[in-house]
Amino acid sequence: MQYVILAFLIIFVIGFFVVLWKAARDWRWYHIVFALFAMILAVTFIFPVAVALKSRAAWHLTKEKLEKREEKAAEEQYAIKFGSASDPELSQGLMSLTQQLSEVAVETGRVWRSLNMQQNDPNSIVLTKPQNNEEVPPGMEPSEAEEAVATDPVPLLPPDLVVYGFAEQTLPDSQIRVPTFYLGEFRVSSSSPERATLVPTMPLEPSQIQAIESGRPKSWSVYELLPLDGHQMFVAEGSVPNADNIFGRVDEEQVKMLFGDRVPPETLNSYLRDGSKSTQDDPPLSRWTLVEFIKKHKIEVDSTDSRGALDGGYFDGSGRAVDSRLQRAEGNDVEFEVGERIVVSEDAAKLLLDENVVKPISYHYLRPLIDYRFGLRNMRLRLNQLAIRKQEVEFEQKVLEESIRATESMLTSNQVIKRNLEEDFTQVEKERIAIDEYQKKVSEELKETRETLVRLYRSNQTLENELTQIHERIKSNIDAITAAY
Repeated sequence: MQYVILAFLIIFVIGFFVVLWKAARDWRWYHIVFALFAMILAVTFIFPVAVALKSRAAWHLTKEKLEKREEKAAEEQYAIKFGSASDPELSQGLMSLTQQLSEVAVETGRVWRSLNMQQNDPNSIVLTKPQNNEEVPPGMEPSEAEEAVATDPVPLLPPDLVVYGFAEQTLPDSQIRVPTFYLGEFRVSSSSPERATLVPTMPLEPSQIQAIESGRPKSWSVYELLPLDGHQMFVAEGSVPNADNIFGRVDEEQVKMLFGDRVPPETLNSYLRDGSKSTQDDPPLSRWTLVEFIKKHKIEVDSTDSRGALDGGYFDGSGRAVDSRLQRAEGNDVEFEVGERIVVSEDAAKLLLDENVVKPISYHYLRPLIDYRFGLRNMRLRLNQLAIRKQEVEFEQKVLEESIRATESMLTSNQVIKRNLEEDFTQVEKERIAIDEYQKKVSEELKETRETLVRLYRSNQTLENELTQIHERIKSNIDAITAAY
């Protein structure tokens, strides 16, 4: 293209001189000088003008690109701030996430992460402030006032504060650390800007003592309040609710990595099944129903009474909120329009179905949430009860073992007695047989003797009769002789 322009300029100059030569006979000398001067200026300034036009075109193109980038950046900023319905990764905006983070922060209280354990004594644990080795970008250095505020001697942890310690673990392929093991409840006995000393408020469990003494939990997370249990934190990133799971796909790899072999298979399965379709074998408290309203309906969720949580809890006997902080400003009732869907417990779904205001859509399994504030204490009480029961069982086992030993000793002596009795029984049997034989022999002899005696008795009776007769005859003879004389 540049050769074409150069050729055009050469032809233009040649044409100019031809025209000037043709007009020289009618012009004056100053006409020709001004024409030459104008030609020289035109040829001279054509190059700066071309450079300016080229630069203007380049800047105009840059301007159009920047305007497009500005529009795209504005759209991205809007999507990041408020979310985008077309992009699943930006379904929730910064405002929504900030609100959720604020709600979680209110529920969890203050959190101190990545604290380093320096002393492996379970009765006195020393935690130090994490080292910040990040480089500050140029121009972002803090001012003297900011440095003065930063160096203000604020304790690492507020003294005498009751906190809850967790061991941290870095997620695979990430620099994010999450708590994975509960180390116990502690009180901050002393604290400085760089370190804090924690003492347990109650005896630690053997597993907690073993973990601390081994030094494995180098990095600690310290919570002012125990974290609340929930369903969403175990859902895979980017997953959305569907017909199979009302929360979205559960991140099975993350759940297994967090819990591993530290929980029973039944508990692990309850986390993996959370939000999925339910079965008749599931516990009643875990069976929930997704219903759709077919009529306008309202439910009273707040009680007419209003009192503090310390005066009787957050809810009344029917489940309505009595704590003024939980009550709705719009009124005591929540109204539902036709087509709205909610997830309710199986019993609540039956009541709504009996009122003919909803229709069932699907049935799901929801893992019962754990209130760690009371659950850990109840577990501690349960463990103490089990420890007491263990002592009782050990005492009973000791008594039983002594009884078993006495029984075994008695059994041994009884076996000796049994053996002697068996020998005596054998001897008695022999003697009994001999006695039976002797008795039989004596009985036969007795029988023979009795028969002999009977015969003799009968013979004696016969002889006696004969003697009586003889005696009578003799007497009669004597009487006769006596009478003759």
